[in-house]
Amino acid sequence: MSIFVCLLPMLDAEKSAQFREEHLAHLDRQRSLGRIIANGRFADGWGGMVIYKAESLGEVKAWAENDPYVIKKARTYDIHEWDMVSEHFKLG
Repeated sequence: MSIFVCLLPMLDAEKSAQFREEHLAHLDRQRSLGRIIANGRFADGWGGMVIYKAESLGEVKAWAENDPYVIKKARTYDIHEWDMVSEHFKLG
């Protein structure tokens, strides 16, 4: 099992707002299948990020390509395998 970071840069803020609920439902389905470690949007409006666990880059690419944000061209995606140093961290 590997960890992959899927960046979702903004293409169209209006479409992003329009399809947000569909995107979140997609992520909820992925989470219920145990595929998502974390997700969220960037505070500066750049877009968002999803951290997946998967067997291959191909799996994550298929999941990203089925995200309503990507299908509706609200966002694009860029995936990178991530060698996470620690699974435990504290904020502040």
